Amino acid sequence: MSLDIPNLDDRRFQDYVDDAKRLVQQRCPEWTDHNVSDPGVTLIETFAFMVDQLTYRLNRVSDRNYIKFLDLIGVTLFPPSAAQTSVTFWLTSPQDEPVLVPRTTTVSTKRDNRQDPVVFETIDNLTIQNVELVKVLSVGVEGLPIDYSDILGIDSFTCFGQIPMPNEVLLLGLNEAAPANVVAFRFDCHIEGVGVDPENPPLIWEAYDGGKWLKCEVEHDTTAGLNQPGDIVLHIPPEHEVSLINNIRAGWVRCRVTDPEEGQPFYSSSPHVENVAAFTIGGTTKAIHANVIDNEILGFSEGVANQSFILQHSPVITSITPHILEVSTDDGFEEWQEVETFAASTPSDKHFVLDKVAGEIRLGPSIRLEDGTFRNYGAVPPKGAAIRLRQYRSGGGQEGNVATGALCILKTPVNFIASVENRQPATGGVDGETVDNAKVRGPISLRTLGRAVTLEDYEHLARTATQGIARVHCVPVTQEDREQGVRVLVVPAVGDDEDGTMPFARLAPSPDLLEQVAKELDKRRTIGARVIVEPPFYQGVTVLAQIRSRLFADPDRVLADARLALYRHLHPILGGSDGKGWPFGKPVHSGEIYAVLQRIPGVELVEQVQLYLADPLTGDRGQASQHIEIADNALLFSYGHEVKVIAS
Repeated sequence: MSLDIPNLDDRRFQDYVDDAKRLVQQRCPEWTDHNVSDPGVTLIETFAFMVDQLTYRLNRVSDRNYIKFLDLIGVTLFPPSAAQTSVTFWLTSPQDEPVLVPRTTTVSTKRDNRQDPVVFETIDNLTIQNVELVKVLSVGVEGLPIDYSDILGIDSFTCFGQIPMPNEVLLLGLNEAAPANVVAFRFDCHIEGVGVDPENPPLIWEAYDGGKWLKCEVEHDTTAGLNQPGDIVLHIPPEHEVSLINNIRAGWVRCRVTDPEEGQPFYSSSPHVENVAAFTIGGTTKAIHANVIDNEILGFSEGVANQSFILQHSPVITSITPHILEVSTDDGFEEWQEVETFAASTPSDKHFVLDKVAGEIRLGPSIRLEDGTFRNYGAVPPKGAAIRLRQYRSGGGQEGNVATGALCILKTPVNFIASVENRQPATGGVDGETVDNAKVRGPISLRTLGRAVTLEDYEHLARTATQGIARVHCVPVTQEDREQGVRVLVVPAVGDDEDGTMPFARLAPSPDLLEQVAKELDKRRTIGARVIVEPPFYQGVTVLAQIRSRLFADPDRVLADARLALYRHLHPILGGSDGKGWPFGKPVHSGEIYAVLQRIPGVELVEQVQLYLADPLTGDRGQASQHIEIADNALLFSYGHEVKVIAS
């Protein structure tokens, strides 16, 4: 079996000859005879033949050597980035004592026949507090609080004024703070607060962090806007603290009356409450698609320069905080600092370099100087000293971008935890860089030298600015919008739901991600160049198709496969013919959709395909078409494909 020859330099004999002749015309215009019989042309062809042989030998260099060449110019493979999400742990029942969900608790997706489960680990300890209600205050628009704590369960009281007004509040004081906990408030209400939409009451729930009120996410409300007995389950923000309000120390949560939206009904009278109680039923913490390794012993120092140590797990994902290497001494362990290179390290600097892709720790080398002496770039640990890495994370990749609710298996047993779920999709997972991509990036890095001039420079530097980016595209500047500068379009790394669909809001990059890219490009841009970092324009498209299934094929299976194929092919990140995302500005034609559907197992004939422009926010459709053009700064977004399968 023959192996593909690397194509480090794609120029050939005729390319060298043509380039030389063009240079002759520029630098020696009096040389006009370029026929093969001319002696000068013979010399050109001779040298072109020799260079072509060198190119052939260079192209036989292996990928391993090519990576070493890239290392010499400071280009290393990017490690994968890990997806993150919030995971909620639900209690079996309210507990009398706090429940601890320890750090590194693992949760995963369900196992299926096609792939192994995706495993996440929690980043921090989560304490699910045991809380109870100790104070109830009602505050009107005048700001005078009324304390109803002593009449709970004895007599009813109005939550707000007789006729509620915007910004009137019901204050609920807990015996202690419940940061990142899920707290249920059980109300015993009378049907008095009439007039509101029970599915959308003009109320907002907030928690106090000692300085400001933070909005709480409402899991569910069965009180119909405080109009009937039921529970209101709130996700308390992690910043919640015990604080003083009206000289009462408690963990405060409030229900505030808001201005009704246009057309939204409002209270005609205040809700009446006879009793209210509070208890904790769960908690939420961050989880990451990676294994967290603590205090891994790497080995013992030999007391010489240029030592290296291999980690047990690789690749290592990028951490927000620098990695810390610890070297044992007589007084314990001392910290060594991670650096990118040893170029500025002195013999006394306790520095190390971490190769995240290979999972290798390297200490400073010793270089022979002109006078024959040696100079150490970085300190050398004493012989016999134990070397350990305080903490690192290994894993990551695109498979971690799981859908909402996918993390439902608790792999690490925790007492009193009944179930687990992720209420938001995991985002930020990106696969590690391939050698082929590094081969393209290497020459670009040499050309740009950290400076953004061309559109390709901006794209290259934006990709390296931060983790969690799936695609970057720089829009060519036209004469009409030159005053707006260069537009760098960023697509975040997000995942789909199980059926291949994706909520439109998921494609919006976070403000932090856009800010990090903008800051990095601001350092690299040329003077006077204005850089705008933003998401692309997403052009919604809906496909209506009618297909005929083969004899004995399952129509439901064919329907599911057809919908999944449409969502995948027109995907902004995974779509297109190469699976690397639908190209920016590329139009879509019905003939391409015919080909996609015809390749699905069980499809006998694709009878009809129609394309519609669609608004992902409103769902409005345009006229049926066979060809849809999109702008250069636009990507396709699949919205509501409809497929009809006719059984044979």
